[in-house]
Amino acid sequence: MRVVCIGLLMGAAEIVPGVSGGTIAFISGIYERLVNALKCFTPVLILKLREKGIKAVWVSTDATFLALLFAAMGMSIVIFANAISYLLQNEPVVMWSFFFGLVLASCWVVSRGTDLGSLETYLFLGLGVMTGLVITHLAPMEIQPSAVALFFGGMVAVCAWILPGISGSFILLILGLYAFVVEAIKSADLISLIALGAGCAVGLVSFAHLLSILFARFRNATLALLTGFMMGSLAKLWPWKNTVSYHLKSDGGQIPLEQEPVLPGTYEVLTQQSADVTIAGLAILSGVFLVITLDWFAKKNDV
Repeated sequence: MRVVCIGLLMGAAEIVPGVSGGTIAFISGIYERLVNALKCFTPVLILKLREKGIKAVWVSTDATFLALLFAAMGMSIVIFANAISYLLQNEPVVMWSFFFGLVLASCWVVSRGTDLGSLETYLFLGLGVMTGLVITHLAPMEIQPSAVALFFGGMVAVCAWILPGISGSFILLILGLYAFVVEAIKSADLISLIALGAGCAVGLVSFAHLLSILFARFRNATLALLTGFMMGSLAKLWPWKNTVSYHLKSDGGQIPLEQEPVLPGTYEVLTQQSADVTIAGLAILSGVFLVITLDWFAKKNDV
């Protein structure tokens, strides 16, 4: 049941541009389990199926865990997509405040697993912060959406999905592939979707292998780096933003593409909307409370 709840939260997080489902996995205590399960899905698995049978392979790949998690994520996206999209459009300060509090508290929770007395920790923490800031402030590119571009775009985007603090959809926006992918889904462009899906599959398994090795050999540095990613993403999640440029959707709607954080007073002047500072503060505290609750359950129960 707990895995399902985490999956629901991960799916909801994926709907928000700039928030990664990997962040939820990280703070809920299932991140390493997820990485270790994903790395099992290699071509060698076919040989294992012949030798050991479906039941043994199912257990060895932790497939029940993955099936429950991804099913809950898919269900969450279907159920909450419209509601979260509506709230982001009509109550942006409240929604961004909640996720800001979520990630802010997550940085504190995860940092406790690092060696705070080590210089290495602060070096990799700083590297993660700088990388996160650079990625979230990259100018959009214009890439021709060929099958090759979609394959490599899928590889990069799915790596962002599993990394805490970085959104896969945001990476597709940066690469200039987001609009094409959305249209491909709507029109059932199988060739494009297969190229994208193949890139996602290769990228996910490959990156899971890399993360698994890093956790096994350089756990402290890896945790510090991932914590830095989340800290760097806080600029993207700041509740009060001034939108510099938009991405136009096919239906005429707009997706904020480049945004800069501003003070609440400046936000009111620029947008002619209330900064809702009190409500924003309560939303931040709600996000913090959710993280503390998840952390408490992670310590009390095995996933």
